[in-house]
Amino acid sequence: MRSRRLVVVVVASVLFLPLFPPTTALARDLPGPCHLHAEDGETVQAFAARTIRCAVRRLGPVPGDAARALCIARRESGLNPSATSSTGKYRGLFQHARKYWDWRYETFTKPAWELPERVLHGRTNAVVTVRMVRGSGNWKDAGWPVKDCR
Repeated sequence: MRSRRLVVVVVASVLFLPLFPPTTALARDLPGPCHLHAEDGETVQAFAARTIRCAVRRLGPVPGDAARALCIARRESGLNPSATSSTGKYRGLFQHARKYWDWRYETFTKPAWELPERVLHGRTNAVVTVRMVRGSGNWKDAGWPVKDCR
């Protein structure tokens, strides 16, 4: 009787364990929020807009939702993830101050997300911005006046 139970347990383990891979393998496969790919023919600006909408949906809410986030990014960079101010002090979709970027990246991202550290990476810039705004409670306190983006 006892050996029969052992056989049942061993057979069940062999059959069902492959259905439940170890959690570490699953974590490696998760690329973090808004790991999107540009569609064929999609412009840089359209891809940036889609990334911002995703960040707001996944990491928000933020005041004004995605419409305000898009308006501010359009005003700041023209939805160009590589935008740099004429002085070089501000960079990326939301024109983050270069001197604060390292702290912002460390504070508002998670190592498990494996986001690129570059401020000029659109996805990283959008994720950091949305988390900053959500944490601050509004755009102005996070560093972006709403102005004409109401």
